[in-house]
Amino acid sequence: MSAPLALPTLARFIFVAVLLPYYWASALTKIDGAALSVNAYAQIFPRAMEAVNYDVSALSPFHDLVVAGGTLAEFLLPALLALGLFTRPAALGMMGFILLQSLTDLIGHGSWGDGITLGAIFDRAPDSVILDQRLLWMMPLATCVLLGGGPLSIDRLARGGNGQSQSA
Repeated sequence: MSAPLALPTLARFIFVAVLLPYYWASALTKIDGAALSVNAYAQIFPRAMEAVNYDVSALSPFHDLVVAGGTLAEFLLPALLALGLFTRPAALGMMGFILLQSLTDLIGHGSWGDGITLGAIFDRAPDSVILDQRLLWMMPLATCVLLGGGPLSIDRLARGGNGQSQSA
């Protein structure tokens, strides 16, 4: 197996080892039995929830749709990446999810002015929550967008696994 072929598999492995448990644990905080939890709305729409005194029924159907979609994405996209199924769209979706998550943290939760949480790239401190960590999170996802799922993926099996095309 050549390095270019192994790279997407390694990228998926890193995502599964580091971020899949994080996202699934986060998604589990958003469900309460068979329904979405108040916590889900508070995490995704912190300012709106504060404005309605944490009364979910005071929010619009748009809020319900976004929270349900976000929660589903938090379960589904990591699972697709783990399996190597629809790898490129799943990785692209996960990149969009991380971008929206970061904007929610910065704007919705008021961390924009917090230099420690926001951080800065090229500052020799590699542990800021937003800029440094999430930039690193994007790397295995970008690899999957560009190179596909690799040889150990359902995408490759579905194509016949002949290895002739690297667009898995």
